[in-house]
This record gives sequence, C-alpha cells and structure tokens, in this order.
Amino acid sequence: MMDRTTRPLVIVGAFAGSLAVGLLLMLWALGGLQHVTAPAAIGGPFQLTDQSGQTVTDKSLQGRPTLIFFGYTHCPDVCPTSLFELSEVLRAMGKDADRVNAYFISVDPERDTQAAMKDYLSSFDPHLKGLTGNPAAVAKAIAEYRVYARKVPLKDGDYTMDHTALVYLMDRDGKFVAPFNLKRKPEEAAADLKHYL
Repeated sequence: MMDRTTRPLVIVGAFAGSLAVGLLLMLWALGGLQHVTAPAAIGGPFQLTDQSGQTVTDKSLQGRPTLIFFGYTHCPDVCPTSLFELSEVLRAMGKDADRVNAYFISVDPERDTQAAMKDYLSSFDPHLKGLTGNPAAVAKAIAEYRVYARKVPLKDGDYTMDHTALVYLMDRDGKFVAPFNLKRKPEEAAADLKHYL
C-alpha cells in the first residue's frame, strides 16, 4: 500500500506519461514525425500489357504526367462514365494529349483480356491504353496503388467487381500527386493537367 508521500508522485508520473504520449500523437498527426512514420507510398513497380500487346511498366510513366484509372470492362456505370470524362479531358488537351499517359488498368484479369480491352476502348479517346495481365501481375499493380478491388458474386453465377474509382495523377517522375478531379469542365481539367507537362 502506498504512503501519502509516494501517491502524489505516482499521479504526477502518470500525468506526465500520458502528456508525453499525447504530444507524440499530436506531432505525428500534424506531420512532425514523418521521418519516423512515413505515409504509405502510392505507385510502384508493375508490368502489364496494353490492348496492342505492348509491355507497359512503371518506367513507362517517366517523362510525362500520367492519369491512371482502375476498373473493368463489364462495369455498368462508373467505369464508362469516368473513361468518357477522361476522353473529354484528353480531347480538350488538343495536341498536348500526345504528351500525357492515360491508362485504364483492369481489376478483372479473368475477363479483361487484351482483345476485350481493345474492343472496349475503341469507344473512347485513342490516347487511352488499357492495361491487363495475368492475375498475379494485376494484383501487384492493385497493391502498389493501394486500390480496393473485390469480386462480388451475383445470383446468376456471374460476378461484378467493387473497386476504387479514383483517377490517379502521377507526375513526370512517376510519383503520385493527387486524385485528379474529372467532375468539372474538360477545359478546366485540361488546363490543370497542362501544369504537369
């Protein structure tokens, strides 16, 4: 049992300890301890194939700004809408669209073959490249970009895919900048993208 002289010291010690932990958590939250706990990087090594059979890797991103969207060809709404909006931005870029990489990366390699990607993307801007590969190669790209993708079985034996619906903007060095906003006039989005050329 504690006597009257040690009890105040224990209380003060406990308070000081909790204060120190609180200050460390606050510093971390405000970014003051980034060298200790760096945020998870978005992007990294991958190797996939485009709809023309050309190999595309993370090295292909270098030298140009890149827009990347993860989706699948059987997607009923989000994917075609996003790819249409992306196509409108590329159209608004004019000749500068040749200086941008635009990739549609499949989260459904089981159905999204090279031929399926080629057929699907024929409805969108020709600058868009559809990337696919074997399940392991696709899973690696999904993991590198911190994408959520999950197969959801349907009653008829078919399936759909739940997935992240962001457009990733990568800079000329292949480093993640921010999610790219397509929900604005194509001309505004194109002007924004031109800052990264």
